[in-house]
Amino acid sequence: MEDRGVYLIIGFTDEGSSFEYTQKRAKDVEKRLLPLLKAEESPYKRFLMIVPGFGSDNSFLIISLLDNWKNRKQSSQMIMRQAIGKIVTVPQTLAFPISPQSIRVSNYNKPVQMVILGNTYEELEEIQKKIIRNLRKNRNLSRIESDYTINRPEIKLDINKNKAKDLGISTQTIGQTLETLYGGKTVTKFNKLGKEYPIILQQYLDDRKDKESLSKIYIRSEITGKLISLANLVTLKEEGSANKLARYNRQRAVTISANISENYTLSEAIKYLEKTISEIAPDNEITWKGKSEELKETSNELYIIFALALLTAYLVMAATFNSFVHPFTIILTVPLAVFGGLVFILFLNTSINIFSQIALVILIGMSTKNSILIVDYANQLRTTGKSIENSIREACDLRFRPIIMTSLSTMIAMMPLIIGNIGPGAGEGSRLAVGSTILGGMLISTFFTLYVTPTMYLTLAKNTKRIDIVDIELKKQLHQ
Repeated sequence: MEDRGVYLIIGFTDEGSSFEYTQKRAKDVEKRLLPLLKAEESPYKRFLMIVPGFGSDNSFLIISLLDNWKNRKQSSQMIMRQAIGKIVTVPQTLAFPISPQSIRVSNYNKPVQMVILGNTYEELEEIQKKIIRNLRKNRNLSRIESDYTINRPEIKLDINKNKAKDLGISTQTIGQTLETLYGGKTVTKFNKLGKEYPIILQQYLDDRKDKESLSKIYIRSEITGKLISLANLVTLKEEGSANKLARYNRQRAVTISANISENYTLSEAIKYLEKTISEIAPDNEITWKGKSEELKETSNELYIIFALALLTAYLVMAATFNSFVHPFTIILTVPLAVFGGLVFILFLNTSINIFSQIALVILIGMSTKNSILIVDYANQLRTTGKSIENSIREACDLRFRPIIMTSLSTMIAMMPLIIGNIGPGAGEGSRLAVGSTILGGMLISTFFTLYVTPTMYLTLAKNTKRIDIVDIELKKQLHQ
């Protein structure tokens, strides 16, 4: 989580709510926030309200822009926590604040998003009820929801065909009347000053808001010619329906989403969901969306990237030293650097995220630099006829100064990234992750490199030849 200088308030009203109703509820939320904006030393800059927020008429979005980081002492997370009580208690609406991620990978959706695939929506509805019931037992998960909910109000009209036939009204006439008055129909066009305007026949908006308005519709009988109220010809039944029937890879699917607490990682949440689905519906296929999908992919890819980085570094050094032993001696410093990076991540209370993962890959090149200085110079000294012991000892003495200088310059360069995180600041999360990882890796790898590299060189280099052995053999053959 990072202080982006802003947090968002996402709100919803009941399914089927009009734009005007949703706008009133959004203003209710805004009224509760305005005293925070007008307070002395307010950390807020202004509020921006967007209705509808996400396409549907029953959603809204309020963007809370915060003051510049240097003008406030509190982070966006703390400011958001202070306002959460005013936001979530607004009646007749569901509103909650969220903080944007440092890397936007899944719009503003919840971090946990599990997709369950099935044959029918009825089957998926039964499965999701059991899963949600189990997930609510975990206190680290909150706002557990599904995208398949039968809560959209719908009115079903059953036409009394026998009665309509007796009165001389056809089913087609009833359908066309409802289509025209509720859906609208272009009956003609009007030309004025070279411009064409469509004439649309439709009932007034106020007469289309509730089922009682159906009693105001009259249809003329083909037998008697009299007007007959539509309410006498149909039976109304109010029931709920799904807002949308989602599919994933062309298969019927439902998505269960949830928020996680601060002390609960996304990996732990995913494992908990996988265990739950294996107990309830082991035969159903599952997949992931949003941040959950990103975590599943990057967790596996990180090991591949790390292995490829090591392999590439090893092969390049093998070609440079014309040996497979010396690169192995150098690569041994990488675990020390990774260990140091992980220790400082824990020490400074940061996390293993995308930024710290990038820093760990960078450490592969930076940590091997010190060993390369020692091994390369020791190999050069061996070409003068010196023994392995004397060569590595002299290489350590002469290369100690450049190793310390380059390592110190790197560590000093990381200090502003760490020290600059005292108090809220732009990009503090990513800066701390990169700075702490590289600082810890370089500090520990530099210290241990001066001991590990000479020791391993003495142990492994006994079975290696001088780097100029090929030149010596060629000269011997030429003299012969």
